[in-house]
Amino acid sequence: MADDPRRKLPSVDTLLGMLGDRPEPHALVVNTVREVLAEARQAASSEGTAASDLAGTVQSRLEGLARPSLRRVINASGVLLQTNLGRAPLSDRAIAAMAAAGAASNLEYDLESGGRGSRHEHVRDLLRRTTGAEDGIAVNNNAAAIFMVLQGFCSGREVLVSRGQAVEIGGGFRIPDVLRQSGARLVDVGTTNRTYARDYEAAITPETAAILRVHTSNFEVTGFTTEPSPAELAEVARRHNILFLDDLGSGCLVDTAAYGLAHEPTVQEALASGTDLVMFSGDKLLGGPQAGLIAGRADLVAELRRHPLARALRLDKAAIAGLNATLQSYLFGRERDEIPVWRMLSASRESVRRRARHWARAAGEAGDAIPGTTMVGGGSLPGQGVPTHCARFRAPWGAADLATRFRHADTPVIGRVEDEAFLLDPRTVSPSDDREVARIVTAVFQSPPHL
Repeated sequence: MADDPRRKLPSVDTLLGMLGDRPEPHALVVNTVREVLAEARQAASSEGTAASDLAGTVQSRLEGLARPSLRRVINASGVLLQTNLGRAPLSDRAIAAMAAAGAASNLEYDLESGGRGSRHEHVRDLLRRTTGAEDGIAVNNNAAAIFMVLQGFCSGREVLVSRGQAVEIGGGFRIPDVLRQSGARLVDVGTTNRTYARDYEAAITPETAAILRVHTSNFEVTGFTTEPSPAELAEVARRHNILFLDDLGSGCLVDTAAYGLAHEPTVQEALASGTDLVMFSGDKLLGGPQAGLIAGRADLVAELRRHPLARALRLDKAAIAGLNATLQSYLFGRERDEIPVWRMLSASRESVRRRARHWARAAGEAGDAIPGTTMVGGGSLPGQGVPTHCARFRAPWGAADLATRFRHADTPVIGRVEDEAFLLDPRTVSPSDDREVARIVTAVFQSPPHL
């Protein structure tokens, strides 16, 4: 027992004395000291742990508590809509609107009458004008939008879904599970690779409430495939007096072919084909804050607006302000200049090459610029990308260590490891961050690790 290293650990009072006066509340400091000591007892070695090391751990932990856990990073990964990095970067217009929303606002106040207003009105008209829908409503994400529509119109009844669209996307979100939780019953039609309009028609019974078309947002099925068009499915639904619902996923409002990508069906096209309700995301190709948007028939949207879930899933004031500002960019035809996703996709390859070379030069002989591909990502346009140039870095201590050092910079820079090199793609970075990236590159290569 005398050799037990835990007996060598300092007391709480000893560590508090070593820390001296701290700006944090005393109770927080005491609790942190106790946490660190408990961890040291759990992991005590035969040599014990120096009191100064423990005091340093306490100090680092207290300083960490004062820093926000949600930090700005520079996305140089080569994926525009990087899900783990917050998906769509917001426009300056949206950021300013969200910041202004922190003050008192007319969120649910009608300035004309002086009476109570509705938060839904702030995006309703903009959704109608930008999509061509009769009406629209916004909730907190697209999963919520799908759930709300299914629960509101299909609970206790059947919903027809192609076997090739009963998908799972990020975070274990599965369409069959969503249907089950909403109270609807999934009926698979067709096969994984080939489904026809007649398959849906044959599956309709008196218990059928809707046909649901689901965007395969994170994979492609190629080769021997067949899928009915939205117009065909809308016609089947009309003939049998059931709903046709379209989960578009990304929710694009512009022609992606104009940006060198394959054409992605737009919200406007889906509605023009006869879809009753379209559901899509706000933070993917739309380029706004996280939201789930529902657009379509006025009578159906009005019913959703009265649904109890409309309150449970509603957007907060900052998201409403950001979404409002994003839709305004589309309304006035300024999306290419104002919304970062489209501005980044439309940047010339030569401008991206110049930026990549600038970053590479900051590393001296360890850096060069190479051609590559920027992927769209974010569950949008699977497999689609545009040409780019990347700054490539090699170091004796390895690409993985380089990635770590860039990730641990004062402003974390996120790239990717490829062919034993570390790459940074300027296309996914705002030009306003170029100087900061070059500074971080220089710092990383001026202080290499001791080998």
